[in-house]
Amino acid sequence: MNSSFPRPPAAARKPRRWPFALVAFGILASGCASAPAPRSALPWSNARQVVVVVTPDWDADHGTLGTYERIDGHWQLVGERQPVTVGRNGSGWGLGLHPDPQTHAATGPIKHEGDGRSPAGVFGIGDAFGYAQHADTALPYDAMQDSHYCIDVDGSPLYNRIVDARSVGTAAVAGSTEPMRLDVHAAGDQRYRLGFVIEQNPQARRGAGSCIFAHLWKKPTESTAGCTAMDDPTMARLLGWLRPDRHPVFVLLPASEYASLRDAWQLPTLESVP
Repeated sequence: MNSSFPRPPAAARKPRRWPFALVAFGILASGCASAPAPRSALPWSNARQVVVVVTPDWDADHGTLGTYERIDGHWQLVGERQPVTVGRNGSGWGLGLHPDPQTHAATGPIKHEGDGRSPAGVFGIGDAFGYAQHADTALPYDAMQDSHYCIDVDGSPLYNRIVDARSVGTAAVAGSTEPMRLDVHAAGDQRYRLGFVIEQNPQARRGAGSCIFAHLWKKPTESTAGCTAMDDPTMARLLGWLRPDRHPVFVLLPASEYASLRDAWQLPTLESVP
């Protein structure tokens, strides 16, 4: 299996901080206008599928998920938007395909390990995983065993990787709070029965957040520790729809940030936002 996530924002007046994406891509124009970034300048310019999660604000623990496909150069909604839950404390800028929030003037919180926030930004989509030996998906699929863990110990050399204790040794997974077979380790918990990796912090930067997935929820009112959770039909539809050859990406943003960045980041126009 792939053992790592990547295959691989007067005198007392504060200075104005531009939205970090605009600074990063150099698209600020003179005056008040700004031109959209050339599509070729975006790291996700070859994406033909995008999963979009929009939340009401930075501290919201819920949102809606939509799937879009690029057809004849335009994003088109595929299916209906569905409810999801996110981190119990909302969201914060993560590390993905978008500019690094720690080196640009990001507005809003920045994600770190254990903060209970889902990473915001644009991210690659990694392997699917689950309890069964096979799943109905075109994504690479990893069948989890009770020896598989995602390492959320930020001092570990295996930080932000899914590993098999049979290969790396039991000492290497000591302290990890993310066994991948929750049904075995947590009294039948089904949340990881189906899911896929959201490629947050692919460089495994220490303390920047780890083990971020899209997975099943226990119930629609229960938030997560930083993942995005949904019901079974939504997950099944996602896994059946996503195709690696269409270079899918995962986007999560509060509604206000999405509205301000949509043109610059060449994202779909939303029919409605929370």
